[in-house]
Amino acid sequence: MFKNRREAGYLLAKELEKRETEFDIVLAIPRGGVVVGEIIATWFNKPLDVVMARKIGSPNWEEFAVGAVTPDGHVLVHDRVKGLMDRDADTVNRLAESVRRNIVERLRLFRGARSPLDLKGKGVLLVDDGIATGFTVKAAVDYLLRIEAREVIIAVPVSSPGAYSGLRGEVKEIVVLEVPPEFYAVGQFYEDFRSVEDQEVMDILKRC
Repeated sequence: MFKNRREAGYLLAKELEKRETEFDIVLAIPRGGVVVGEIIATWFNKPLDVVMARKIGSPNWEEFAVGAVTPDGHVLVHDRVKGLMDRDADTVNRLAESVRRNIVERLRLFRGARSPLDLKGKGVLLVDDGIATGFTVKAAVDYLLRIEAREVIIAVPVSSPGAYSGLRGEVKEIVVLEVPPEFYAVGQFYEDFRSVEDQEVMDILKRC
């Protein structure tokens, strides 16, 4: 159990230091991941930026994710529904474009006047406050490698066993402090899991 995201960030930074993990840039997934990411970026004196991937809801049931979209509009489709792309590709692509525009707007809001960091050839530490299913993290990793980041290391305080197993083969390394067998939601492992507001993300990025 972590007291809050900042404590989790400190514990994660100590673990990364212990492992002598090497990276060039910290990329955090908004919004909670940015709080964790600030601690790590400050600890190692590395630049901090944000990256996003978001789920695409089913055309018939919005809460059911059929895939995830990255900032360049690429769609990563769940294996379980790949047939949907053949049957209703136009609808999925329309939903994906709407999600992509939302991602771009959010990233612009968070960064303000800052330009995104150049990731080509860089070692990226991808940070969040926890991983439940791992699907959007997988989409983010796919995006980072597609834009030619040299390598990606995932670092999170807590992950579900399924996500941990599924992501291990996608990246150079995955650093997780806790992989509890009884996992229902990321928030159950924090005493304080209050919502992180947009302004806090913007303030953090201005500081780093």
